Amino acid sequence: MKKLSASLLLVLASSLSLAHSEPAAKAPVAVEQNTKIHLASASASIVDLKSGKRLYDKNADVPVPIASITKLMTAMVILDGKQSMKESITFTRNDRTLAHNYYSRIRTQSKLSRADVIRIMLMSSENLAATALASNYLGGFKAFVKAMNAKAKALGMHHSRFVDSSGLSPNNVSTAADLTRMVSAAAKYALIRDYSTTKVFTANFEGPRYRLAYTNTNALVRGGSWDIRLSKTGYLDEAGRCLVMLAKIDNREVVMVMLDSFGKRTPTGDANRIRKWIQTGNSGDIAGAARDYERRRNAALQKR
Repeated sequence: MKKLSASLLLVLASSLSLAHSEPAAKAPVAVEQNTKIHLASASASIVDLKSGKRLYDKNADVPVPIASITKLMTAMVILDGKQSMKESITFTRNDRTLAHNYYSRIRTQSKLSRADVIRIMLMSSENLAATALASNYLGGFKAFVKAMNAKAKALGMHHSRFVDSSGLSPNNVSTAADLTRMVSAAAKYALIRDYSTTKVFTANFEGPRYRLAYTNTNALVRGGSWDIRLSKTGYLDEAGRCLVMLAKIDNREVVMVMLDSFGKRTPTGDANRIRKWIQTGNSGDIAGAARDYERRRNAALQKR
Protein backbone atom coordinates (compact mmCIF):
# COMPACT_ATOMS: atom_id res chain seq x y z
CA MET A 1 0.00 0.00 0.00
CA LYS A 2 2.88 2.35 0.86
CA LYS A 3 4.61 1.49 -2.46
CA LEU A 4 1.39 2.23 -4.40
CA SER A 5 0.93 5.57 -2.60
CA ALA A 6 4.49 6.55 -3.39
CA SER A 7 3.97 5.73 -7.07
CA LEU A 8 0.84 7.82 -7.22
CA LEU A 9 2.65 10.76 -5.61
CA LEU A 10 5.43 10.51 -8.21
CA VAL A 11 2.91 10.55 -11.10
CA LEU A 12 1.09 13.53 -9.57
CA ALA A 13 4.32 15.47 -9.03
CA SER A 14 5.44 14.76 -12.60
CA SER A 15 2.11 15.98 -14.01
CA LEU A 16 2.26 19.19 -11.98
CA SER A 17 5.82 19.81 -13.14
CA LEU A 18 4.88 19.41 -16.82
CA ALA A 19 1.89 21.70 -16.42
CA HIS A 20 4.14 24.37 -14.87
CA SER A 21 6.96 24.09 -17.44
CA GLU A 22 4.80 23.84 -20.59
CA PRO A 23 1.88 26.29 -20.40
CA ALA A 24 -0.82 25.92 -23.00
CA ALA A 25 -0.45 28.16 -26.04
CA LYS A 26 -2.78 31.15 -26.09
CA ALA A 27 -5.70 30.52 -28.41
CA PRO A 28 -6.08 33.02 -31.27
CA VAL A 29 -8.97 35.45 -30.99
CA ALA A 30 -11.82 34.10 -33.12
CA VAL A 31 -12.82 37.45 -34.62
CA GLU A 32 -14.89 35.78 -37.31
CA GLN A 33 -17.48 34.79 -34.72
CA ASN A 34 -17.16 37.91 -32.57
CA THR A 35 -19.70 40.68 -32.98
CA LYS A 36 -18.12 43.17 -30.57
CA ILE A 37 -16.98 45.58 -33.24
CA HIS A 38 -18.21 49.14 -33.58
CA LEU A 39 -17.15 51.30 -36.52
CA ALA A 40 -17.99 54.91 -37.29
CA SER A 41 -17.86 54.32 -41.05
CA ALA A 42 -21.23 53.85 -42.73
CA SER A 43 -19.83 51.13 -45.03
CA ALA A 44 -16.97 48.78 -44.22
CA SER A 45 -15.40 45.46 -45.09
CA ILE A 46 -12.50 43.50 -43.56
CA VAL A 47 -10.82 40.60 -45.37
CA ASP A 48 -7.94 38.25 -44.58
CA LEU A 49 -5.64 38.74 -47.60
CA LYS A 50 -4.13 35.25 -47.60
CA SER A 51 -7.31 33.22 -47.26
CA GLY A 52 -9.72 35.72 -48.81
CA LYS A 53 -12.03 35.12 -45.87
CA ARG A 54 -14.39 37.99 -45.07
CA LEU A 55 -14.05 38.85 -41.39
CA TYR A 56 -16.63 41.63 -41.25
CA ASP A 57 -19.06 43.45 -43.55
CA LYS A 58 -21.25 46.50 -42.98
CA ASN A 59 -23.40 47.79 -45.83
CA ALA A 60 -20.67 46.20 -47.93
CA ASP A 61 -22.74 45.73 -51.09
CA VAL A 62 -24.26 49.23 -51.30
CA PRO A 63 -22.70 51.40 -54.05
CA VAL A 64 -21.46 54.75 -52.71
CA PRO A 65 -19.12 57.52 -53.94
CA ILE A 66 -15.49 56.60 -53.23
CA ALA A 67 -13.64 59.90 -53.82
CA SER A 68 -9.85 59.53 -54.09
CA ILE A 69 -9.87 55.81 -53.34
CA THR A 70 -10.30 55.88 -57.15
CA LYS A 71 -6.58 56.63 -57.48
CA LEU A 72 -5.64 53.02 -56.70
CA MET A 73 -7.45 51.97 -59.86
CA THR A 74 -5.75 54.80 -61.74
CA ALA A 75 -2.33 53.56 -60.62
CA MET A 76 -3.07 49.97 -61.66
CA VAL A 77 -4.24 50.98 -65.13
CA ILE A 78 -1.17 53.18 -65.64
CA LEU A 79 1.19 50.41 -64.58
CA ASP A 80 -0.65 47.87 -66.73
CA GLY A 81 -0.06 50.20 -69.71
CA LYS A 82 3.73 49.68 -69.42
CA GLN A 83 4.51 53.30 -70.27
CA SER A 84 7.98 54.56 -69.35
CA MET A 85 8.29 55.59 -65.71
CA LYS A 86 11.08 58.00 -66.69
CA GLU A 87 9.06 59.85 -69.33
CA SER A 88 8.12 63.44 -68.40
CA ILE A 89 4.45 64.30 -67.90
CA THR A 90 3.45 67.88 -68.78
CA PHE A 91 0.66 69.46 -66.74
CA THR A 92 -1.60 71.41 -69.10
CA ARG A 93 -4.55 73.79 -68.84
CA ASN A 94 -6.73 71.02 -70.24
CA ASP A 95 -5.70 68.84 -67.29
CA ARG A 96 -6.88 71.57 -64.94
CA THR A 97 -10.23 71.69 -66.72
CA LEU A 98 -10.60 67.90 -66.50
CA ALA A 99 -9.76 68.17 -62.79
CA HIS A 100 -12.69 70.59 -62.35
CA ASN A 101 -10.16 73.42 -61.78
CA TYR A 102 -9.50 71.94 -58.34
CA TYR A 103 -6.68 73.70 -56.51
CA SER A 104 -3.18 72.38 -57.12
CA ARG A 105 0.26 73.79 -56.33
CA ILE A 106 1.60 72.36 -59.59
CA ARG A 107 2.29 75.04 -62.21
CA THR A 108 0.81 74.77 -65.69
CA GLN A 109 3.30 73.52 -68.34
CA SER A 110 5.72 72.19 -65.74
CA LYS A 111 7.00 68.62 -66.06
CA LEU A 112 7.61 65.65 -63.78
CA SER A 113 8.52 62.01 -64.42
CA ARG A 114 5.63 59.58 -64.65
CA ALA A 115 7.00 57.66 -61.66
CA ASP A 116 6.98 60.75 -59.45
CA VAL A 117 3.53 61.77 -60.71
CA ILE A 118 2.19 58.37 -59.62
CA ARG A 119 3.91 58.73 -56.24
CA ILE A 120 2.43 62.15 -55.38
CA MET A 121 -0.97 60.99 -56.62
CA LEU A 122 -0.97 58.00 -54.27
CA MET A 123 0.75 59.35 -51.16
CA SER A 124 -0.61 62.90 -51.19
CA SER A 125 -3.76 62.41 -53.30
CA GLU A 126 -2.73 65.06 -55.85
CA ASN A 127 -5.75 65.39 -58.16
CA LEU A 128 -3.98 67.15 -61.03
CA ALA A 129 -1.44 64.32 -61.05
CA ALA A 130 -4.22 61.75 -61.49
CA THR A 131 -5.75 63.76 -64.34
CA ALA A 132 -2.43 64.31 -66.14
CA LEU A 133 -1.67 60.58 -65.97
CA ALA A 134 -4.98 59.81 -67.66
CA SER A 135 -4.46 62.51 -70.31
CA ASN A 136 -1.05 61.02 -71.17
CA TYR A 137 -2.39 57.48 -71.47
CA LEU A 138 -2.38 55.88 -74.90
CA GLY A 139 -5.65 57.05 -76.47
CA GLY A 140 -6.13 59.88 -73.99
CA PHE A 141 -8.51 60.54 -71.11
CA LYS A 142 -11.60 58.76 -72.48
CA ALA A 143 -9.60 55.66 -73.35
CA PHE A 144 -8.18 55.70 -69.84
CA VAL A 145 -11.59 55.80 -68.16
CA LYS A 146 -12.70 52.94 -70.42
CA ALA A 147 -9.65 50.95 -69.29
CA MET A 148 -10.50 51.67 -65.64
CA ASN A 149 -13.96 50.18 -66.04
CA ALA A 150 -12.58 47.19 -67.95
CA LYS A 151 -10.10 46.56 -65.13
CA ALA A 152 -12.89 46.77 -62.56
CA LYS A 153 -14.92 44.22 -64.50
CA ALA A 154 -11.92 41.88 -64.76
CA LEU A 155 -11.45 42.07 -60.98
CA GLY A 156 -15.08 41.15 -60.35
CA MET A 157 -16.01 44.63 -59.15
CA HIS A 158 -19.55 44.32 -60.49
CA HIS A 159 -21.00 47.26 -58.56
CA SER A 160 -18.31 49.79 -59.48
CA ARG A 161 -18.21 52.57 -62.07
CA PHE A 162 -15.56 55.14 -62.91
CA VAL A 163 -15.96 58.40 -64.84
CA ASP A 164 -12.64 60.08 -64.01
CA SER A 165 -9.15 59.23 -62.78
CA SER A 166 -9.05 61.44 -59.68
CA GLY A 167 -12.26 60.64 -57.82
CA LEU A 168 -13.37 64.26 -57.83
CA SER A 169 -16.65 63.19 -59.42
CA PRO A 170 -19.22 61.69 -57.03
CA ASN A 171 -20.21 59.46 -59.96
CA ASN A 172 -17.17 57.30 -59.24
CA VAL A 173 -18.95 54.67 -57.17
CA SER A 174 -18.16 51.28 -55.68
CA THR A 175 -18.96 49.10 -52.69
CA ALA A 176 -16.85 48.20 -49.68
CA ALA A 177 -16.83 44.57 -50.88
CA ASP A 178 -15.69 45.56 -54.38
CA LEU A 179 -12.95 47.73 -52.92
CA THR A 180 -11.49 44.83 -50.94
CA ARG A 181 -10.96 43.19 -54.35
CA MET A 182 -9.35 46.36 -55.67
CA VAL A 183 -7.02 46.73 -52.68
CA SER A 184 -6.04 43.05 -52.88
CA ALA A 185 -5.22 43.47 -56.58
CA ALA A 186 -3.32 46.72 -56.04
CA ALA A 187 -1.20 45.05 -53.35
CA LYS A 188 0.35 42.88 -56.08
CA TYR A 189 2.04 45.97 -57.55
CA ALA A 190 5.30 46.73 -55.72
CA LEU A 191 5.26 50.38 -56.86
CA ILE A 192 1.77 50.94 -55.49
CA ARG A 193 2.75 49.49 -52.12
CA ASP A 194 5.89 51.63 -52.05
CA TYR A 195 4.39 54.89 -53.31
CA SER A 196 1.18 54.74 -51.29
CA THR A 197 3.14 54.31 -48.04
CA THR A 198 5.80 56.97 -48.70
CA LYS A 199 5.78 59.28 -45.69
CA VAL A 200 7.32 62.41 -47.23
CA PHE A 201 8.63 63.24 -50.70
CA THR A 202 10.06 66.24 -52.54
CA ALA A 203 9.13 66.45 -56.22
CA ASN A 204 11.57 68.21 -58.56
CA PHE A 205 9.68 69.83 -61.44
CA GLU A 206 11.15 71.13 -64.68
CA GLY A 207 10.11 73.91 -67.12
CA PRO A 208 10.08 75.91 -64.88
CA ARG A 209 12.37 74.32 -62.33
CA TYR A 210 10.98 74.24 -58.79
CA ARG A 211 10.41 71.84 -55.89
CA LEU A 212 7.33 70.89 -53.91
CA ALA A 213 7.23 68.92 -50.66
CA TYR A 214 4.50 66.33 -50.14
CA THR A 215 3.35 64.35 -47.10
CA ASN A 216 1.22 61.23 -46.85
CA THR A 217 -2.47 61.96 -46.24
CA ASN A 218 -2.77 58.96 -43.87
CA ALA A 219 -1.69 59.91 -40.35
CA LEU A 220 -1.14 56.22 -39.52
CA VAL A 221 1.50 55.97 -42.26
CA ARG A 222 3.22 59.11 -40.99
CA GLY A 223 3.04 57.92 -37.38
CA GLY A 224 5.02 54.73 -37.93
CA SER A 225 3.42 52.55 -35.23
CA TRP A 226 1.58 50.43 -37.82
CA ASP A 227 2.95 47.90 -40.33
CA ILE A 228 1.06 49.30 -43.33
CA ARG A 229 1.66 47.66 -46.72
CA LEU A 230 -0.74 49.84 -48.80
CA SER A 231 -2.82 52.93 -48.07
CA LYS A 232 -5.22 55.38 -49.70
CA THR A 233 -7.42 58.09 -48.26
CA GLY A 234 -10.36 59.87 -49.87
CA TYR A 235 -12.77 62.69 -49.23
CA LEU A 236 -15.72 64.38 -50.94
CA ASP A 237 -18.79 65.96 -49.37
CA GLU A 238 -20.84 63.21 -51.04
CA ALA A 239 -18.45 60.42 -49.97
CA GLY A 240 -17.50 61.47 -46.45
CA ARG A 241 -14.10 60.48 -45.07
CA CYS A 242 -12.76 57.25 -46.59
CA LEU A 243 -9.73 55.05 -45.96
CA VAL A 244 -8.52 51.74 -47.36
CA MET A 245 -5.44 49.91 -46.10
CA LEU A 246 -3.55 46.67 -46.20
CA ALA A 247 -1.85 46.19 -42.85
CA LYS A 248 -0.09 43.39 -41.03
CA ILE A 249 -1.66 42.75 -37.64
CA ASP A 250 -0.30 39.93 -35.47
CA ASN A 251 1.33 38.23 -38.50
CA ARG A 252 -1.91 38.46 -40.45
CA GLU A 253 -2.28 40.68 -43.55
CA VAL A 254 -5.66 42.33 -43.37
CA VAL A 255 -7.48 44.39 -46.01
CA MET A 256 -9.70 47.03 -44.45
CA VAL A 257 -12.12 49.33 -46.26
CA MET A 258 -13.83 52.16 -44.39
CA LEU A 259 -16.19 54.46 -46.31
CA ASP A 260 -18.20 57.53 -45.36
CA SER A 261 -17.31 58.60 -41.85
CA PHE A 262 -17.38 61.91 -40.02
CA GLY A 263 -14.32 64.01 -39.29
CA LYS A 264 -10.73 63.81 -40.46
CA ARG A 265 -9.64 61.47 -37.65
CA THR A 266 -12.58 59.08 -37.77
CA PRO A 267 -11.21 56.68 -40.43
CA THR A 268 -7.94 56.28 -38.53
CA GLY A 269 -9.99 55.78 -35.38
CA ASP A 270 -11.87 52.98 -37.15
CA ALA A 271 -8.58 51.44 -38.27
CA ASN A 272 -7.39 51.39 -34.66
CA ARG A 273 -10.70 49.84 -33.59
CA ILE A 274 -10.28 47.13 -36.24
CA ARG A 275 -6.75 46.37 -35.05
CA LYS A 276 -7.92 46.17 -31.43
CA TRP A 277 -10.81 43.90 -32.48
CA ILE A 278 -8.47 41.53 -34.31
CA GLN A 279 -6.07 41.44 -31.37
CA THR A 280 -8.59 41.21 -28.52
CA GLY A 281 -12.03 40.44 -29.96
CA ASN A 282 -13.44 43.80 -28.85
CA SER A 283 -13.08 47.07 -30.77
CA GLY A 284 -14.14 49.52 -28.10
CA ASP A 285 -16.76 52.21 -28.58
CA ILE A 286 -17.26 55.26 -30.80
CA ALA A 287 -17.59 58.72 -29.35
CA GLY A 288 -20.07 61.53 -29.85
CA ALA A 289 -20.53 63.20 -33.22
CA ALA A 290 -18.93 60.34 -35.16
CA ARG A 291 -21.47 57.88 -33.72
CA ASP A 292 -24.41 60.19 -34.49
CA TYR A 293 -23.19 60.68 -38.06
CA GLU A 294 -22.82 56.93 -38.54
CA ARG A 295 -26.36 56.30 -37.35
CA ARG A 296 -27.79 58.84 -39.78
CA ARG A 297 -25.77 57.55 -42.72
CA ASN A 298 -26.43 53.92 -41.84
CA ALA A 299 -30.18 54.57 -41.76
CA ALA A 300 -29.98 56.20 -45.18
CA LEU A 301 -28.04 53.28 -46.65
CA GLN A 302 -30.48 50.76 -45.21
CA LYS A 303 -33.27 52.41 -47.23
CA ARG A 304 -31.52 51.84 -50.56
